[in-house]
Amino acid sequence: MVLATNPRASLDGQHFHVVVIGGGINGVAVAREFARAGKQTLLVEQNDFASGVTSRSTRIIHGGLRYLEHGELGLVRESLREREKLLRERSHLVHPMHFLLLLNETSQRSALKVRAGLWLYQRMAGTAARKNSNGTESRQLERVLDAGHRWSFLDYEDAQCEFPERLVAEWLTEGASAGAVVRNHMEALAVDVAHGRIKGVLLRDLIMGRDQRVDAAWVINCSGPWADRVCQRSSLRMAKPLLGGVRGSHIALPRFPGSPGAAVYTEAADGRPIFVLPWNEQILVGTTEVADNGDPAKTVPSADEINYLIRSVAQLFPKAKISAPSVKHAFAGIRPLPYSPDNRPSAITRRHILHDHADDGAAHMISVIGGKLTTAASLARQCARKIGLNAAEPNTIAVGPGTALDPLLDEAALEIARVGAVSEETARGMVEWHGKRAADIARTALVSAELRAPVCPHTSHVVAEVIEAYRREYAVTLGDVLLRRVPVALGACWSASCSREAALRIGAVLGWNEQAMGANLEAFEMERTAFLRPVGRPAAALEAGAD
Repeated sequence: MVLATNPRASLDGQHFHVVVIGGGINGVAVAREFARAGKQTLLVEQNDFASGVTSRSTRIIHGGLRYLEHGELGLVRESLREREKLLRERSHLVHPMHFLLLLNETSQRSALKVRAGLWLYQRMAGTAARKNSNGTESRQLERVLDAGHRWSFLDYEDAQCEFPERLVAEWLTEGASAGAVVRNHMEALAVDVAHGRIKGVLLRDLIMGRDQRVDAAWVINCSGPWADRVCQRSSLRMAKPLLGGVRGSHIALPRFPGSPGAAVYTEAADGRPIFVLPWNEQILVGTTEVADNGDPAKTVPSADEINYLIRSVAQLFPKAKISAPSVKHAFAGIRPLPYSPDNRPSAITRRHILHDHADDGAAHMISVIGGKLTTAASLARQCARKIGLNAAEPNTIAVGPGTALDPLLDEAALEIARVGAVSEETARGMVEWHGKRAADIARTALVSAELRAPVCPHTSHVVAEVIEAYRREYAVTLGDVLLRRVPVALGACWSASCSREAALRIGAVLGWNEQAMGANLEAFEMERTAFLRPVGRPAAALEAGAD
C-alpha cells in the first residue's frame, strides 16, 4: 500500500517525446539528459526512485580495476573519466577514497600481475601512485589481519558515494527543473505497440489507483532487472531474454577494534574479489555473485551468502571474532547483466548495452542492459545519441587523490549554521547531503523549532530536510524520505524507537492524525525490514521471511 500525501494530476492522454521506464540511477540520468535537450520527457518508477539496484550497490564510484583482468579497457577508460567528472561536480557526495589491495601467499593473483594492472590503471586515470603515509595504514591493518599469512599491500585511489540515493535525488530535481515530468509509485503495465512501432505506454498510478495511457514517440526501458518483464508484458517478439540476473549481497557490521579506515580490496576464500570498506559509520562487506532470475522485488540474501561474507571477513580479521550476531543487517540486489548462460557471473561484461527493439517488432523502443553507478551519465548521453540528439562527451580535468573540497564544505557549513540557527554539525550534514540547496533548507529551518528538531535523537539531520524531500524531491512515503532522500534510517544506531520518534516529529509538522501516523509508520517499518534483512535470527526464519 502506498500512502499519498497529496493528490497528483492525471497524465491520461498526454503526449511525450520520450517515456523512460525505471527510476534507478540510469533511468534518472537518461530522463535528465533528454529533458535538458528540450524533449518532452516522462519518467516513471513503479516503487521509489533509487529504491532498487541503486540502493543495493557497494556504493563505490570506481574505474573498475577488476575489469582490466577481463581486458575491458574501454569500460575502464569510460569509468575513470566519469569518476573524475563526479568528483569534480558532486564533491559533497562523491569523495576520493584510498584503497588497500591485499594479497597473500594463497592468492590466485600474483603480486607482479596486480602491480602491473595498478600501474596501467593509474596511467589511464592520469594520477600517480599515492604514498601510503610511510606505510602507516598498512602497518595498522597488518596488526589485526590473520597473522598466519604473509601479506602484500598495494595502494590505489578510487572514490565512494556513500549515498547514491542522494545523487539520484539531485539528478531527479535537475531533470524536473529542465521540464521532465516525474512519477514514482507509477507502474508501467505495458508498452503499446502497433504496426511494428511503439505508440505509447499503459500506466497504473499506485497512489491514485488509476490506470492511464500516454502517447510516446520513444520508450527507453531502464527498468534494470525488470527489463524482460516490461518486454513480456508488451508482447515483444524476443528470440532470447535480455538479462541473466546475478544477485549481489552485502552485510553491514559495526566498526570493530582495528577495522580499516581505508577500503580493503582482497580475495575471499574461493578467490573471488570482495570489498571491506568504511560506510556510514559502519563496515560494509560485499559482494556475492549468484545467478538469480526470480522476482527482483523479492530477492533477499541467502543464508549461504551471508555465511560466506561473514566467514570471509572473519578469516581476514580473526581478532575481531566476527560471527552472525555481529551483523547489523544484510541486503541484496539483482545486477541486470546481459544474458550469458554459458559464462560464469564474474566473466560477464559490466559494460552497458543499448538494445534496439526494431527487429523485435517495436521500433523506437530501447532497452538498457547492465550499467553501474559510475557510468550512468555516460549511458544517458549514449541513449540521447541513439535517438539522434547531440550529446557531446564532457571535458574532464583530473581531480587527483586527496583533493576533496573539504575546506569549501567547512566554509559553507559555517555560513549555513549562521543563516539557519542550527549547529555546525547539522549545517555540515546539510551541505554533505544537499550541496547548494543546503542554504535554502537552513532558511526553512528558521521558521520553527519543530523544523530545527533532529529527525531522531541520534542524528544531526533535521525535520526541515524531510519537508524539503516532500516538497521538492518527489518523496511520497516515509520510506522515500528516511531510506533515500534523508537516509538517516540507514544509520548504525537506527531502531524501531527511532522510527517512532521520527514519525512523531515529522507528522507533527505535516499535520498527520493518529491514523495517518500509524499507517505511515507501519508501512515504513515493513519496507525497511524487507530491505535491510535482520541476520541475528536463525537462517530458517530468514528464508521464511522471503516468501
